[in-house]
Amino acid sequence: MPDIFIDADACPMKAEVYRVAGRYDIKVLLVSNQPLRLPTECRAELVVVGAGFDAADDWIAERAQAMDIVITADIPLADRTVKKGAVVIGTNGRPFTPDNIGQALAGRALMSDLRDMGVASGGPRPLSPQDRSRFLQTLDQAVQAVRRGRMPVWR
Repeated sequence: MPDIFIDADACPMKAEVYRVAGRYDIKVLLVSNQPLRLPTECRAELVVVGAGFDAADDWIAERAQAMDIVITADIPLADRTVKKGAVVIGTNGRPFTPDNIGQALAGRALMSDLRDMGVASGGPRPLSPQDRSRFLQTLDQAVQAVRRGRMPVWR
């Protein structure tokens, strides 16, 4: 059975992951730079990594395998784990795939350049109820697919 890895420090969807993982009895690995409270509604393990830059990302990227599920808003981490065959879901509920990760990386680089030039500021918009619903649906679809031994087909 695959595991679910959460890039946990800033993940706003932890409760949703716990609910789905508990329903399917899937182990959740919360990877963080600081101690977090473990959930009671699913099997979970807390992994506290060093405070170094990208320490949590590096830990996840080294250990996630094909058909594991990775939850992250970090596009470079998504790229690294998609390349390993993991099922990667953004915290907005949108999957990262081999077909769209290049565009996501390019968009990230463009926004970084625009921020550096002072043209753009701020981060992503707040999550809406529709984002939470899409996240739950996407995660449930991913879990069902990997339990059958295949990658999800995103519509």
